[in-house]
Parts: sequence; structure tokens; C-alpha cells
Amino acid sequence: MATFQEGVPCWVDALLPDVEAGKRFYGELFGWTFQVGGQRYGSYIQAFHHGENVAALTPKPDGRMPTVWNVYFATPDASGTAARIAAAGGQIITAPTAMGEFGVLATAADPGGAVFGLWQAGTHTGFQESGEPGTYVWTEVYVRDRDKEAVDAFYSAVFAYEGLDASEEGIDFAVWSPAGTRPGPDAAVMGRAVLSEAVPVEMPAHFLVYFRVSDCDGAVETAARLGGRTMAAPQDTPYGRFAIVADNQGAMFAVIDTDRVTKGA
Repeated sequence: MATFQEGVPCWVDALLPDVEAGKRFYGELFGWTFQVGGQRYGSYIQAFHHGENVAALTPKPDGRMPTVWNVYFATPDASGTAARIAAAGGQIITAPTAMGEFGVLATAADPGGAVFGLWQAGTHTGFQESGEPGTYVWTEVYVRDRDKEAVDAFYSAVFAYEGLDASEEGIDFAVWSPAGTRPGPDAAVMGRAVLSEAVPVEMPAHFLVYFRVSDCDGAVETAARLGGRTMAAPQDTPYGRFAIVADNQGAMFAVIDTDRVTKGA
């Protein structure tokens, strides 16, 4: 049974208006298969890759809610973490709620407004597979420059992250590693990026979920064929070739080929 250190991303799910359309899109893009949960938990649809649980799709209970990918951070005590979130200047959106034997869920927003989840594991511990093609590999929180210092301090206070400035070529970027680890790319579990002034003010602070693929350009082409849109064209980085896309319903995510690394990019 997998276990996750506190503050490590342990699960992702997509909030969609049409989960059947989502199954068709992600089933072909990532090779996922699906299992429908019971009505008791809102017909939560588990996604599997090679038989391992990797994500979920869930229908939006209210059309006014955003169509998004959500990321959840592991915690041994959702109530205690929620208290630290409030004390550090965050907002609790959904108070810790027991989801039967599966675990305890909560949602919150950081001081910049980016929404994330907490997961206190029960029988559902989180990813059974990650970091492989077709599965979750990384997440970043995008913030406005005015909120950067408050956001950095917030995650340090809540999860005791060790931060490292990874900015380069005018890009303000940091990576965060779990408590007790040596800060740096090898131990990092998430990043923090600053939204440029060119990004419309209507774009709120948000998390971006990355899925690993074996061919970034091919994945972008497949997403487009399935009704998705390219939000940021494929580009090379020292961490891999990545692109940002939106699915056929508007939920944004990134795909990255971590084998295609460009030194000095």
C-alpha cells in the first residue's frame, strides 16, 4: 500500500460537465480505463492505467463551478492541516469531510486564490502509479507577482516545504521539496511560477497538473483531434519537452516528455 509524506501531491481529479466525454478524451489520450463509483460519492469515476489507480473524473454538481483538474496533498491529519491553512492566511472552502472508509477530504485556497485539496488516506491512499507515461508527474501553482511572497510563506508554514529559487531568463520560478529533504529538482514535489503581466487579469491563480507522455508533440496532436485546444505550444526545457492543453471541455493540464531534456534550454 502506497503512503505519501505530508505535503506530497497524492491524487488528482477532473471536475467536468460531461464525464462520458471525459472518458472518451482521456481514455484515448492516456490509455486510461474507468470504473464508476457509487451514487453516494457523486458517481466518482476512477481512472486506471495498466490496472493501477491514477486519477478520477467527477461530474460538476453545479454548472457555475469551474471545469478544472484538482490536485490533492497528503496529510495525516486533515483537521490539523486545515487549521494551519487558516492560520497562515489561506481559506478553507470545504471543511474536512469523511468519505466513508476511503479517507478524509478538504479543499482550500492559498493567499493568492489558488485552490487545492487535502487528502487524509483511508483505504484509498492515492496514486497507485505515477511518474510513468500516461500518469501524473508534477504540479505547479501559478500566482500573481503581488502575492508571491505571501504564497511562498504560506506553503512553507503549512507543509514545511524547503524552497529553492529556480528562476532563469526572466522567469520567476521556485521548486519546493518536502520537509527533511535537500531542496532541489531531485527532491522537489511542486513548483511555483509567477503569471506574467501579459496574462489577462481575468485568469485567476491556479494549479497546473502535468501528465507524463512518451511524445509531447504527438500528445498535443491527439488532444486536438479529440476536441482539445493547445494553450501553449510544445517547448523544450531542462526538465523535458512540455505543452499546455485544454481538454474537449476546457479543463487545462500539461503534458511533458521527461526523456527529452534540453540542457541549457
